Amino acid sequence: MKTDAYRVKEGKKVRLRDWNTDDDGGLDEKDAKVLTKRLQDQLFDWQERLYAEQKQALLIVLQARDAGGKDGVVKHVVGSFNPNGLKIASFKVPTPEELAHDFLWRIHAQTPGRGMIGVFNRSHYEDVLVTRVYDMVDANTAKARLKQIRHFEDLLAASGTRVLKFYLHISKEEQKSRLQDRLDEPGKHWKFNPGDLKDRAHWSQFTAAYQDALTTSTAAAPWYVIPADHKWYRDLVISQIILDTIQDMNPQYPKVNFDPDEIRID
Repeated sequence: MKTDAYRVKEGKKVRLRDWNTDDDGGLDEKDAKVLTKRLQDQLFDWQERLYAEQKQALLIVLQARDAGGKDGVVKHVVGSFNPNGLKIASFKVPTPEELAHDFLWRIHAQTPGRGMIGVFNRSHYEDVLVTRVYDMVDANTAKARLKQIRHFEDLLAASGTRVLKFYLHISKEEQKSRLQDRLDEPGKHWKFNPGDLKDRAHWSQFTAAYQDALTTSTAAAPWYVIPADHKWYRDLVISQIILDTIQDMNPQYPKVNFDPDEIRID
């Protein structure tokens, strides 16, 4: 499937309303899940090559509004990888030690090493989203941080780490439905945070902040706006993009220093 339509073009002004949240690619859920399974079987094999090669790394950044589906992507897409070659990090409110350093200090320590796939479930972009919406930083600081993020991601790319950034794009109506599900089902109560309603009340402000954050899309670290109202289509598109990226990285199994044909195991 073609995924270029979801990629944010470098240097372009971003308007989230230009992307549909309920796009399904003309597929139904059953067919999409069959396709996703095929892709994930391939992802497992290509991850093994990346892990064996030990020369490159892949960083996957997940950003979304509350109930946008970040945990779902970790479970249903990232879950297809071998845990031995996987590192997942989630960034919450900074600790006093973290606040004593620059905002990227805690981020850099969690980036994947060679051979690994890293996943950021929320990321360094929180420092130009939440902080901006709630006036923890001014506009000039936010602008400077966006520039610093681009330099940081350029450094990762130059060091052999490919960066993929996914914004999971849901509608306000879909978010309401998912939040209500968390209230209606006792088994989901733990996932509900009353603070999510405060963020929901700032919907337009978060939209503006995300649109600015998405301007950091570059060839080395592209952003993709993923239609996420349909979870099954979200998983398909992300699986395809990750597979295309690893195949483009083209990791190779290392050469061995022996001839397998000459070895006999008694």
